Amino acid sequence: MSDSGPDKLHPIVRSLERRQAELTAADAATDGDRAPVELDQTSVGRLSRMDALQVQAMAQETSRRRHQELLRIEAALKRVAEGEYGYCTLCGDDIPLKRLELDPATPTCVACANARTP
Repeated sequence: MSDSGPDKLHPIVRSLERRQAELTAADAATDGDRAPVELDQTSVGRLSRMDALQVQAMAQETSRRRHQELLRIEAALKRVAEGEYGYCTLCGDDIPLKRLELDPATPTCVACANARTP
């Protein structure tokens, strides 16, 4: 990345690492919510079971989204380690520093991101 040296990237890399730790901790904290819902009709009524199933489904979707974000962060940290961070993965052009500050895990420049959006 031509307009940003290591000094400008350091806060962005720290932000990626901090977000990675937050997502990992949040996923571990909600592990029980994603567990299968037990069928025990003696202590849990039908509506309570439906509520538990809904909570489980929401927790599973939230976990899926966290996992996707973790994959984006891991890919960005890999690009940092390889010296490829800050360059669009599609066209190779520089990604503006402001875009990286807004979304440190973004792999594409604005032009390529717009071209991929339907």
